[in-house]
Amino acid sequence: MITLRDLQAEDKAMLLTWRNLPDVARYMYTDHHITDPEHERWFSGVFGDPTRRYWIIRAEGEDVGLVNLYSISDQNKRCHWAFYVANPNARGKGVGTAVEYIVMKHVFEERGFNKLCCEVLASNEPVVRHHLRCGFREEGRFRQHVIKDGQAIDVVALAILVAEWQGIRREIEARVQKMLGHGGSESI
Repeated sequence: MITLRDLQAEDKAMLLTWRNLPDVARYMYTDHHITDPEHERWFSGVFGDPTRRYWIIRAEGEDVGLVNLYSISDQNKRCHWAFYVANPNARGKGVGTAVEYIVMKHVFEERGFNKLCCEVLASNEPVVRHHLRCGFREEGRFRQHVIKDGQAIDVVALAILVAEWQGIRREIEARVQKMLGHGGSESI
């Protein structure tokens, strides 16, 4: 069972640990060890900002990652999203697909938005392919947009529209149910 729970103040230390894991940090925009004061500034800004929303990903009753919406625009009916699975034991088991389904269902069916966007480092080809399989389309490429390990890396801009979601929703739902078993995920 994959669920999302609201981020809580008690999650601060766990998130700092996760954000500094090499397998997580290599796909983030930042390219340095995140310090306690830096994390404190970031964490204090996550609550009460109507343009951002965070949840903890839970798999089989265990906290395994983070998902968020950002640049939420009710006026333009769109937002961006990002996620990571920090627990290596939860990777490759359908968690990402379930989270993507839950987020798209929330954005399009509960919030009534028209567009969901994301940005992925071009070097993270598996996640780019994952989003494409879930109905996202590449909308652009920010060339040499992020410096990682001294190298300029492109960023792929992807998005899915509500009409596209409506066309692929049942396919993704079936994929999630097949990977995780019937009733394998819940909405936000």
